[in-house]
Amino acid sequence: MDMQAQLQALNTKHGLAAGESGKPERPDWTIDQGWERYTAQEHGVWKTLFERQSKLLPGRACDEFVQGMRELPIGPDEIPDFRRLSEVLMKRTGWQVVAVPGLVPDDVFFEHLAHRRFPSGHFIRKPHELDYLEEPDVFHDVFGHVPMLMNPVIADYIQAYGEGGLRAQRLGRLTQLARVYWYTVEFGLLRQKEGLRIYGAGIASSSTESVFSLESPSPNRIRFDLERVMRTHYRIDDFQESYFVIDDLEQLLELSRIDFAPLYERVDDGGPAYRPGEVLPGDQVIHRGTGAYHAGRLKGALK
Repeated sequence: MDMQAQLQALNTKHGLAAGESGKPERPDWTIDQGWERYTAQEHGVWKTLFERQSKLLPGRACDEFVQGMRELPIGPDEIPDFRRLSEVLMKRTGWQVVAVPGLVPDDVFFEHLAHRRFPSGHFIRKPHELDYLEEPDVFHDVFGHVPMLMNPVIADYIQAYGEGGLRAQRLGRLTQLARVYWYTVEFGLLRQKEGLRIYGAGIASSSTESVFSLESPSPNRIRFDLERVMRTHYRIDDFQESYFVIDDLEQLLELSRIDFAPLYERVDDGGPAYRPGEVLPGDQVIHRGTGAYHAGRLKGALK
């Protein structure tokens, strides 16, 4: 399954566990990317992944992703240099990309986002791991996430998420907030005039989920509702059973202005929690899935 083990690790990276690589010398866990030390083979892996996704995403990725990719110093021939990426990002939205050794603790991750620093793994998968990886690498983090950071709305939303993550951590509410991140930044779909489009990085960096999320009859595609999403488990070991669709990126910015504290209380008051494939009477269903794909597979871990 293309990149599904990687997606399982994303659950850990985004606010649920400390890094596996040991605490580095710097308090903020950043390290030097070491761009000069990438080998020809590593640049070749990037090229293979880049060219594969570049063929799949036209007509599937949202306009903002395409524009961001066009305006950044990202190409097929070499792994991007974080310094060059940051120069362009800083001028456009005030963001920069910083290298980290792998998964980082919750507070470190949120602190970086709150200060417009996107922590990216600096390593790239091996040639035999193109479709199977246990930890998000530079391809997922840079190809999947960074183009959207060129958009001012997404730039503000991710910063607000970092600030909200620090608050949620103090309140012990990371589970609910992680679901919002998962169903937007990682696996969100956007309605554009031509149809549904990808803006989530977990989809945009996966060759099989790029197709499955939009074209398979199996998953549900449901209009995004914040409290509904906060109550909905997500699948960390396979394709999503439901994708939540926003009408435009401004909808995300509206989320960043909401006081989440009352929502946390309502969601945690013993009310219902929903399985990933459930469709509720109050849902605004864009496409009701057949569920055929997941019905034929063993159920795995949920969050």
